[in-house]
Amino acid sequence: MLKYIFKIFKKIKEKIMAIGLGLGIHHQHEMHLHIGMDHQGGMIFYLDGNGGGLITSMDNLTNAIWGCRGTDLSGADGTAIGTGEQNTLDIQSGCPLAGSANTQCYDLSLNGYNDWFLPSKDELIQMHAAVGQGANNEAGFGDVTYWSSSESGKNTAWTTLFTTGVSTSLTDKNATYRVRAIRSF
Repeated sequence: MLKYIFKIFKKIKEKIMAIGLGLGIHHQHEMHLHIGMDHQGGMIFYLDGNGGGLITSMDNLTNAIWGCRGTDLSGADGTAIGTGEQNTLDIQSGCPLAGSANTQCYDLSLNGYNDWFLPSKDELIQMHAAVGQGANNEAGFGDVTYWSSSESGKNTAWTTLFTTGVSTSLTDKNATYRVRAIRSF
């Protein structure tokens, strides 16, 4: 009798899951998220282990300057994964320069999402390693230098050369480089 009850319970559970999936209700662990997967407007390049992560847009934005040369922007110096979004907000608050790398990402509305930001130094390095030239370049990065949101001084900010994945903190903020927006989920 107990075995029969367990079979019925299992069938009921399967039907409930099927109804939930039919309605678009998913648990994140059931989606089997992985690096390189198209997800929420771009491609996943980082998973945080808690069901979230970071997504890169699939296209470069217009080449741009970082801007704000001669200005030390309070709070825009985070380099770790997870700091790009706050850097972007800090740059936008202290120096909302039209057409700059930061403003392009901040203003971007793409694939139904408008919460894009300029990646931090370590987020750029992770992009290179996971979906750029450090992997199989499935995200289509150019063999060029990309801006990060990480300020390194009043005249400089971090960049990463995607041919090699090497970053430098000595890049003049008025130099023109590529821009790629990211977002978190």
